[in-house]
Amino acid sequence: MVLGGLEKLGRLVLYSLEEAGKIMMLFLSAVAWAVRPPWRFHLIIKQMEFVGVKSIFVVVLTGTFTGMVMTLQLFHGFRLFSAESLVGSTVALAMTRELGPVLSSLMVTARAGSAMAAELGTMRVTEQIDALYVMATNPVKYLIVPRVIASIIMMPILTVVADFVGVVGSYFVGVSILGINAGTFMKNINKLVVLDDIFNGLIKAAVFGLILSLIGCYKGFNTRGGAEGVGRATTEAVVLASITILVSDYFLTALMF
Repeated sequence: MVLGGLEKLGRLVLYSLEEAGKIMMLFLSAVAWAVRPPWRFHLIIKQMEFVGVKSIFVVVLTGTFTGMVMTLQLFHGFRLFSAESLVGSTVALAMTRELGPVLSSLMVTARAGSAMAAELGTMRVTEQIDALYVMATNPVKYLIVPRVIASIIMMPILTVVADFVGVVGSYFVGVSILGINAGTFMKNINKLVVLDDIFNGLIKAAVFGLILSLIGCYKGFNTRGGAEGVGRATTEAVVLASITILVSDYFLTALMF
């Protein structure tokens, strides 16, 4: 029984390493094709609209209520130490450093990353990707490169939106509902939040955009098994991308702060 468990663990490790290697090979292929003409900017713009513009609503909703609920929780905790004036700056730091990029990336993964996997998976099982090869069009350049570039560009922009609405939500709850002094609220934000906090959060967001698009495209591009395979690939893409984002967030935080 122990040997059987070790065997399963070994197979899981080997499978994970193989998957990581294939994803890295896809990344290198995407980089190589991204710098080669022709550059189809209309495809990139189309994907920027899909990944960014169409994700604004869910990002705004997530960022706003995250800032609001954090303010409620921190206010009751900080009041024990008469530090209510630090609620706003604490929320702003949390949003810019961690919650803005991470939560935005997870929301975009659920909305856009899953769609990438489903769309490419459907194209794979219906042999549309094979048809691109027949027409002498490289599918990595035509399908994957625009999605990866668009995600890298749009995730920092969505993170800025999430940071802003998170602070606005915190201000509304803290000042209008809980009675924190507005001047002190804004003064502490200006004092404690520096540009490095914002820029490091944007770097994280760009990395997360690369992760979610690359994994979504990889899972969709390598779909097998018809309609059932498309569903399985979509689920695996969301789960794997979300876990990778959370794990990479730790290492990025350890390097940056």
